Amino acid sequence: MRKIRTLAGACAATLAGSLFAFAQQGSPEHPMTFFITSEGIGDGGNFGGVAGADAHCQLLASRVGAGNKTWHAYLSTQERPGQPAINARDRIGTGPWYNAWGVMIAQDLAHLHGDTPELARLGNNLTKLTNLTEKGQIVYGLGDFPDPRDNTIAYVTSTPYSNRHEVITGSKPDGRAFTGTNVDYTCNNYTSNASGTSGQVVRRNGIGPAVQVGMSDSNGGGNGSWNSAHSTGGCSQADIVRTHGQGKFYCFAIN
Repeated sequence: MRKIRTLAGACAATLAGSLFAFAQQGSPEHPMTFFITSEGIGDGGNFGGVAGADAHCQLLASRVGAGNKTWHAYLSTQERPGQPAINARDRIGTGPWYNAWGVMIAQDLAHLHGDTPELARLGNNLTKLTNLTEKGQIVYGLGDFPDPRDNTIAYVTSTPYSNRHEVITGSKPDGRAFTGTNVDYTCNNYTSNASGTSGQVVRRNGIGPAVQVGMSDSNGGGNGSWNSAHSTGGCSQADIVRTHGQGKFYCFAIN
């Protein structure tokens, strides 16, 4: 079994490297305007607010030669005293958006979120094979290199082959903020790394710090939603990793 896993890991590493090299060759017909972060900030749900997340998007884009665009993180915020809620969908431009290979993942906001029954039925073009990092790499998800340790920080930080498909959005399926509630869906608007207090791996009772996540492979969380599958059990890095995340989020070019 170990030999099989080793061979699988080697093949995956070769494939990932090839994907990165392919994505970096020349300029695609449609330059990259969307990606999922290849790495999180590393402090659980604390990104330094939305501004810190935007800066992380800009940094990662710059590293692959796409820093000439203005990048925003796909994050909603909740209302706070003197601060109205912000909808993720209102801060990412109007589309269309293309991944690192130049493949369109959505034509516009309505297509991205399935705003009409017909669009919801058809769906956007976000799949495991198109929901790529800024390096043009696939994010491993359910069924990829399963290991009972893949929900622990020690394992996740020591191997790239682990389920890491959860993506922080703080959003409802329509890309809008959670309103009219005192329940935390945004790790206090991405400023908290507090440990969970609900006693649950995935929060189900509305108690304690947490953040809403989607699934990059559209698989898991009960509904497989790319942007709103379930809430984590806390905001610490350990809480984020426990449900197969790394603190990743989506980035969109707004120009």
